[in-house]
Amino acid sequence: MDINNLLKLATSKKASDIHLSFGQAPVFRIDGELFDINKIVLDGNFHPLTAIDLESFMEAMLTRDQKVRFLDRRDLDLGYQVEGFRYRVNFAYAKGNIQIVARIIDESLPSLQEIGMPEVVEDLMSLSQGFILVTGPTGCGKSTTLAAMINHINTHRRTNIVTLEDPMEFVFKPDKSIISQRQLGSDMITFASGLKHVLRQDPNVIMVGEMRDLETISTAVTLAETGHLVLATLHTYSAAQTIDRIIDIFPPYQQGQIKSQLSSVLTAVISQRLLPRIKGGRVAAREILLNNEAVANLIREGKMAQIKSTIETNSNIGMVTLDRHLSQLYQAGEITRDSAVSQMEDTRLLDE
Repeated sequence: MDINNLLKLATSKKASDIHLSFGQAPVFRIDGELFDINKIVLDGNFHPLTAIDLESFMEAMLTRDQKVRFLDRRDLDLGYQVEGFRYRVNFAYAKGNIQIVARIIDESLPSLQEIGMPEVVEDLMSLSQGFILVTGPTGCGKSTTLAAMINHINTHRRTNIVTLEDPMEFVFKPDKSIISQRQLGSDMITFASGLKHVLRQDPNVIMVGEMRDLETISTAVTLAETGHLVLATLHTYSAAQTIDRIIDIFPPYQQGQIKSQLSSVLTAVISQRLLPRIKGGRVAAREILLNNEAVANLIREGKMAQIKSTIETNSNIGMVTLDRHLSQLYQAGEITRDSAVSQMEDTRLLDE
């Protein structure tokens, strides 16, 4: 079994991910659902993967240095390419055996219009300073949304864009902007260290693939304060939880300070999910929080529980709750009622 052929097969089947685990045939994720490869390939006769299969995949995909790092740390993320198609690959161990999960990355750069982003977010891309967060669970399209944002800035503004990624996914070609893409491991040691030195690179826009720790978050907030547009992601489920997560990662004696900083530098939180589209494929449902005086006061006072109601009462400026957007998608015939209900807190909106 050849790993490159497996990846190309997954791409041809429009899979988003491929799972390779010991004792199981390859599994593809298509439109959010998992399928055994033998169920989607005519006359499929793929055997359960053995330790030898997985070892051969590792040998084919990893350089010598990457292999040493994986065997030492037992986890590794990297970018991989086969005939023009890119993949974000995670190597790990489970019950003593190698397991591999590859995310297929569309080689074409998405636009904000193509991913259904509202105009209010497009307007934010013209800002010279701010802190914009894209949040949601794993596999909800955060990386694609960030790529669409960077692509928009690149094609509309003359800026210097620096991205910090793990691993590098979409590859950008300079248009009106110049772009430096830095990858964890090969181009920088940590996100925090990369952010510390980014000011020496004369950036206008900084994109952080994922904020994982206190030092990275603190530095990203400071960069937004010092006159840069910072785009980043977090694994959180709502705008309110995103703000809570940032504040809670700081020690108690610093939480008053970070509340004050966030209230002034936060521009927007875009929290999203991907749901099956009735006509095929998937569609994003989003909650959009825009910082204004009311939101800033709630952040300073630590009243995150009131953020959802503030979003509801500010729909006139482009804010929208996840429940409201799910209802809009359902009413437009994009998603089923069951899909909407599975993500909603207040299902009464579906019958308005």
